[in-house]
Amino acid sequence: MSDFLQALPNHTFLQNALLAGILASIGCGMMGTYVVVKRIGFLAGGIAHAVLGGMGIAYYFGRSPVGGALGAALLAALIIGWVNLRGQEHEDTLIAALWSLGMAIGILFISQTPGYNVDLMSYLFGNILMVPRADLFLMSGVDAVIVLSVLLFRKQFVAVAFDEEFAEVRGVSVTFFYLLLLCLVALTVVLLIQVVGLILVIALLTLPAAIAAQYVRSVGRMMWVAMGLGAMFTTMGLAFSYEPNLPAGPSIILLAGATYLLSTLVTAIRRR
Repeated sequence: MSDFLQALPNHTFLQNALLAGILASIGCGMMGTYVVVKRIGFLAGGIAHAVLGGMGIAYYFGRSPVGGALGAALLAALIIGWVNLRGQEHEDTLIAALWSLGMAIGILFISQTPGYNVDLMSYLFGNILMVPRADLFLMSGVDAVIVLSVLLFRKQFVAVAFDEEFAEVRGVSVTFFYLLLLCLVALTVVLLIQVVGLILVIALLTLPAAIAAQYVRSVGRMMWVAMGLGAMFTTMGLAFSYEPNLPAGPSIILLAGATYLLSTLVTAIRRR
Protein backbone atom coordinates (compact mmCIF):
# COMPACT_ATOMS: atom_id res chain seq x y z
CA MET A 1 0.00 0.00 0.00
CA SER A 2 2.76 2.44 0.92
CA ASP A 3 4.65 1.66 -2.31
CA PHE A 4 1.53 2.47 -4.33
CA LEU A 5 1.05 5.81 -2.57
CA GLN A 6 4.70 6.72 -3.13
CA ALA A 7 4.58 5.76 -6.82
CA LEU A 8 1.24 7.43 -7.58
CA PRO A 9 2.52 11.05 -7.93
CA ASN A 10 5.37 9.93 -10.19
CA HIS A 11 3.64 7.61 -12.67
CA THR A 12 1.02 8.77 -15.15
CA PHE A 13 -0.25 5.25 -15.81
CA LEU A 14 -1.15 4.86 -12.11
CA GLN A 15 -2.95 8.20 -12.11
CA ASN A 16 -4.88 7.15 -15.24
CA ALA A 17 -5.76 3.82 -13.61
CA LEU A 18 -7.04 5.55 -10.47
CA LEU A 19 -9.17 7.96 -12.50
CA ALA A 20 -10.49 5.10 -14.64
CA GLY A 21 -11.58 3.23 -11.52
CA ILE A 22 -13.39 6.27 -10.15
CA LEU A 23 -15.09 7.00 -13.48
CA ALA A 24 -16.18 3.38 -13.79
CA SER A 25 -17.58 3.50 -10.26
CA ILE A 26 -19.97 6.29 -11.19
CA GLY A 27 -21.58 4.27 -13.97
CA CYS A 28 -21.60 0.96 -12.10
CA GLY A 29 -23.04 2.58 -8.97
CA MET A 30 -25.95 4.15 -10.83
CA MET A 31 -26.85 1.41 -13.30
CA GLY A 32 -25.85 -1.43 -10.99
CA THR A 33 -28.52 -0.21 -8.58
CA TYR A 34 -31.22 -0.67 -11.22
CA VAL A 35 -29.81 -4.06 -12.21
CA VAL A 36 -29.97 -5.25 -8.59
CA VAL A 37 -33.38 -3.71 -7.83
CA LYS A 38 -34.98 -5.13 -10.97
CA ARG A 39 -33.02 -8.40 -10.71
CA ILE A 40 -31.85 -8.40 -14.31
CA GLY A 41 -28.32 -9.63 -13.69
CA PHE A 42 -28.81 -12.44 -16.20
CA LEU A 43 -29.91 -9.96 -18.85
CA ALA A 44 -26.89 -7.78 -18.08
CA GLY A 45 -24.68 -10.86 -18.37
CA GLY A 46 -26.11 -11.60 -21.81
CA ILE A 47 -25.37 -8.05 -22.92
CA ALA A 48 -21.83 -8.18 -21.53
CA HIS A 49 -20.83 -11.41 -23.20
CA ALA A 50 -22.40 -10.49 -26.53
CA VAL A 51 -19.93 -7.59 -26.60
CA LEU A 52 -17.09 -9.93 -27.60
CA GLY A 53 -18.72 -10.46 -31.00
CA GLY A 54 -18.62 -6.75 -31.79
CA MET A 55 -15.07 -6.44 -30.53
CA GLY A 56 -13.88 -9.35 -32.66
CA ILE A 57 -15.57 -8.04 -35.82
CA ALA A 58 -14.20 -4.52 -35.28
CA TYR A 59 -10.68 -5.84 -34.68
CA TYR A 60 -10.86 -8.05 -37.79
CA PHE A 61 -11.70 -5.04 -39.97
CA GLY A 62 -9.06 -2.86 -38.35
CA ARG A 63 -11.47 -0.76 -36.31
CA SER A 64 -11.46 0.18 -32.64
CA PRO A 65 -12.55 -2.71 -30.39
CA VAL A 66 -14.25 -0.18 -28.11
CA GLY A 67 -16.46 1.00 -30.98
CA GLY A 68 -17.34 -2.59 -31.81
CA ALA A 69 -18.08 -3.29 -28.16
CA LEU A 70 -20.37 -0.26 -27.95
CA GLY A 71 -22.35 -1.24 -31.05
CA ALA A 72 -22.69 -4.88 -29.99
CA ALA A 73 -23.70 -3.94 -26.43
CA LEU A 74 -26.47 -1.59 -27.60
CA LEU A 75 -27.76 -4.10 -30.16
CA ALA A 76 -27.78 -6.91 -27.59
CA ALA A 77 -29.55 -4.66 -25.08
CA LEU A 78 -32.34 -3.87 -27.54
CA ILE A 79 -32.80 -7.51 -28.59
CA ILE A 80 -32.72 -8.90 -25.05
CA GLY A 81 -34.96 -6.12 -23.74
CA TRP A 82 -37.51 -6.65 -26.49
CA VAL A 83 -37.59 -10.41 -25.88
CA ASN A 84 -37.94 -9.92 -22.13
CA LEU A 85 -40.82 -7.45 -22.53
CA ARG A 86 -42.67 -9.84 -24.83
CA GLY A 87 -42.49 -12.45 -22.06
CA GLN A 88 -41.75 -15.37 -24.34
CA GLU A 89 -41.75 -18.78 -22.72
CA HIS A 90 -38.12 -19.54 -23.50
CA GLU A 91 -36.65 -16.06 -23.03
CA ASP A 92 -33.90 -17.38 -20.74
CA THR A 93 -32.84 -19.83 -23.45
CA LEU A 94 -32.73 -17.08 -26.06
CA ILE A 95 -30.66 -14.84 -23.79
CA ALA A 96 -28.24 -17.71 -23.18
CA ALA A 97 -28.09 -18.28 -26.95
CA LEU A 98 -27.22 -14.62 -27.61
CA TRP A 99 -24.67 -14.82 -24.80
CA SER A 100 -22.97 -17.84 -26.41
CA LEU A 101 -23.39 -16.54 -29.97
CA GLY A 102 -21.62 -13.29 -29.16
CA MET A 103 -18.72 -15.12 -27.57
CA ALA A 104 -18.48 -17.55 -30.49
CA ILE A 105 -18.54 -14.82 -33.14
CA GLY A 106 -15.87 -12.88 -31.31
CA ILE A 107 -13.58 -15.88 -30.94
CA LEU A 108 -13.99 -16.82 -34.63
CA PHE A 109 -13.14 -13.33 -35.91
CA ILE A 110 -10.23 -13.00 -33.50
CA SER A 111 -8.85 -16.36 -34.62
CA GLN A 112 -8.97 -15.23 -38.27
CA THR A 113 -7.16 -11.97 -37.59
CA PRO A 114 -3.42 -12.14 -38.29
CA GLY A 115 -1.12 -11.64 -35.32
CA TYR A 116 -1.84 -11.48 -31.62
CA ASN A 117 -3.16 -8.34 -30.04
CA VAL A 118 -2.35 -7.80 -26.37
CA ASP A 119 -4.71 -4.83 -26.14
CA LEU A 120 -7.64 -6.98 -27.24
CA MET A 121 -6.83 -9.57 -24.58
CA SER A 122 -6.80 -6.81 -21.99
CA TYR A 123 -10.42 -6.07 -22.88
CA LEU A 124 -11.26 -9.68 -22.01
CA PHE A 125 -9.43 -9.91 -18.71
CA GLY A 126 -8.95 -6.25 -17.84
CA ASN A 127 -5.80 -4.17 -17.57
CA ILE A 128 -6.61 -0.96 -15.78
CA LEU A 129 -2.92 -0.04 -15.72
CA MET A 130 -2.95 0.35 -19.52
CA VAL A 131 -5.92 2.73 -19.78
CA PRO A 132 -4.75 5.65 -21.98
CA ARG A 133 -5.68 9.27 -21.40
CA ALA A 134 -7.96 9.25 -24.48
CA ASP A 135 -10.08 6.47 -22.97
CA LEU A 136 -10.55 8.56 -19.84
CA PHE A 137 -12.29 11.21 -21.94
CA LEU A 138 -14.46 8.49 -23.50
CA MET A 139 -15.33 7.15 -20.04
CA SER A 140 -16.17 10.68 -18.87
CA GLY A 141 -18.52 11.10 -21.82
CA VAL A 142 -20.27 7.81 -21.11
CA ASP A 143 -20.64 8.80 -17.45
CA ALA A 144 -22.12 12.13 -18.49
CA VAL A 145 -24.76 10.36 -20.62
CA ILE A 146 -25.62 7.98 -17.75
CA VAL A 147 -25.84 10.73 -15.10
CA LEU A 148 -27.89 13.04 -17.33
CA SER A 149 -30.31 10.23 -18.25
CA VAL A 150 -30.79 9.23 -14.61
CA LEU A 151 -31.39 12.84 -13.57
CA LEU A 152 -33.91 13.43 -16.37
CA PHE A 153 -35.80 10.13 -16.08
CA ARG A 154 -35.27 9.10 -12.45
CA LYS A 155 -38.98 8.71 -11.67
CA GLN A 156 -39.67 6.74 -14.84
CA PHE A 157 -36.73 4.39 -14.24
CA VAL A 158 -37.80 3.78 -10.63
CA ALA A 159 -41.37 3.07 -11.71
CA VAL A 160 -40.25 0.62 -14.39
CA ALA A 161 -37.77 -1.06 -12.04
CA PHE A 162 -40.30 -1.70 -9.25
CA ASP A 163 -43.68 -2.17 -10.95
CA GLU A 164 -44.12 -2.14 -14.72
CA GLU A 165 -47.91 -2.53 -14.54
CA PHE A 166 -48.28 0.45 -12.21
CA ALA A 167 -45.96 2.49 -14.43
CA GLU A 168 -48.12 1.63 -17.45
CA VAL A 169 -51.26 2.75 -15.59
CA ARG A 170 -49.54 6.03 -14.69
CA GLY A 171 -48.90 6.68 -18.37
CA VAL A 172 -45.20 5.79 -18.44
CA SER A 173 -43.99 4.30 -21.72
CA VAL A 174 -42.65 1.09 -20.20
CA THR A 175 -41.20 -0.26 -23.43
CA PHE A 176 -39.24 2.91 -24.18
CA PHE A 177 -37.84 3.44 -20.70
CA TYR A 178 -37.07 -0.24 -20.15
CA LEU A 179 -35.10 -0.40 -23.40
CA LEU A 180 -33.40 2.91 -22.55
CA LEU A 181 -32.45 1.49 -19.15
CA LEU A 182 -30.90 -1.59 -20.76
CA CYS A 183 -29.03 0.60 -23.26
CA LEU A 184 -27.54 2.55 -20.34
CA VAL A 185 -26.57 -0.76 -18.74
CA ALA A 186 -24.88 -1.63 -22.05
CA LEU A 187 -22.91 1.64 -21.93
CA THR A 188 -21.88 0.82 -18.37
CA VAL A 189 -20.67 -2.61 -19.46
CA VAL A 190 -18.41 -0.99 -22.05
CA LEU A 191 -17.25 1.46 -19.38
CA LEU A 192 -16.31 -1.34 -16.97
CA ILE A 193 -14.52 -3.41 -19.61
CA GLN A 194 -11.74 -0.83 -19.42
CA VAL A 195 -11.25 -1.66 -15.73
CA VAL A 196 -11.89 -5.35 -15.05
CA GLY A 197 -12.43 -6.85 -18.49
CA LEU A 198 -15.35 -8.60 -20.10
CA ILE A 199 -15.08 -11.72 -17.95
CA LEU A 200 -15.47 -9.90 -14.61
CA VAL A 201 -17.66 -6.98 -15.61
CA ILE A 202 -20.91 -8.31 -14.11
CA ALA A 203 -19.32 -8.68 -10.69
CA LEU A 204 -18.30 -5.01 -10.51
CA LEU A 205 -21.67 -3.98 -11.95
CA THR A 206 -23.70 -5.78 -9.28
CA LEU A 207 -21.63 -6.33 -6.12
CA PRO A 208 -21.35 -2.70 -4.90
CA ALA A 209 -25.10 -2.17 -5.43
CA ALA A 210 -25.90 -5.51 -3.78
CA ILE A 211 -23.91 -4.52 -0.70
CA ALA A 212 -25.60 -1.11 -0.61
CA ALA A 213 -29.03 -2.78 -0.79
CA GLN A 214 -28.32 -4.56 2.49
CA TYR A 215 -28.11 -1.27 4.38
CA VAL A 216 -30.26 1.31 2.58
CA ARG A 217 -33.70 1.17 0.96
CA SER A 218 -33.81 4.36 -1.09
CA VAL A 219 -32.69 4.01 -4.72
CA GLY A 220 -30.86 7.33 -4.55
CA ARG A 221 -28.95 6.34 -1.42
CA MET A 222 -28.16 2.96 -2.94
CA MET A 223 -26.55 4.73 -5.89
CA TRP A 224 -24.40 6.94 -3.67
CA VAL A 225 -23.28 4.03 -1.48
CA ALA A 226 -22.63 1.82 -4.52
CA MET A 227 -20.56 4.54 -6.20
CA GLY A 228 -18.51 4.98 -3.02
CA LEU A 229 -17.98 1.24 -2.66
CA GLY A 230 -17.01 0.92 -6.31
CA ALA A 231 -14.42 3.68 -5.95
CA MET A 232 -13.11 2.04 -2.77
CA PHE A 233 -12.82 -1.40 -4.39
CA THR A 234 -11.04 -0.13 -7.50
CA THR A 235 -8.64 2.07 -5.51
CA MET A 236 -7.80 -0.55 -2.89
CA GLY A 237 -7.60 -3.30 -5.51
CA LEU A 238 -5.07 -1.20 -7.41
CA ALA A 239 -3.07 -0.50 -4.26
CA PHE A 240 -3.01 -4.10 -3.02
CA SER A 241 -2.07 -5.52 -6.43
CA TYR A 242 0.71 -3.01 -7.14
CA GLU A 243 3.54 -4.23 -4.89
CA PRO A 244 3.16 -8.02 -5.46
CA ASN A 245 2.55 -7.35 -9.19
CA LEU A 246 -0.84 -9.09 -9.27
CA PRO A 247 -3.50 -8.53 -11.98
CA ALA A 248 -5.47 -5.48 -10.91
CA GLY A 249 -8.87 -6.54 -12.33
CA PRO A 250 -9.15 -9.85 -10.45
CA SER A 251 -7.78 -8.16 -7.31
CA ILE A 252 -10.58 -5.59 -7.47
CA ILE A 253 -13.23 -8.29 -7.90
CA LEU A 254 -11.71 -10.44 -5.15
CA LEU A 255 -11.96 -7.52 -2.75
CA ALA A 256 -15.53 -6.75 -3.81
CA GLY A 257 -16.59 -10.39 -3.57
CA ALA A 258 -15.03 -10.87 -0.14
CA THR A 259 -16.71 -7.70 1.12
CA TYR A 260 -20.08 -8.86 -0.21
CA LEU A 261 -19.78 -12.26 1.48
CA LEU A 262 -18.71 -10.68 4.76
CA SER A 263 -21.51 -8.12 4.57
CA THR A 264 -24.06 -10.86 3.85
CA LEU A 265 -22.84 -12.84 6.85
CA VAL A 266 -22.99 -9.81 9.15
CA THR A 267 -26.47 -8.91 7.89
CA ALA A 268 -27.72 -12.46 8.47
CA ILE A 269 -26.35 -12.48 12.03
CA ARG A 270 -27.93 -9.10 12.81
CA ARG A 271 -31.36 -10.30 11.65
CA ARG A 272 -31.37 -13.23 14.09
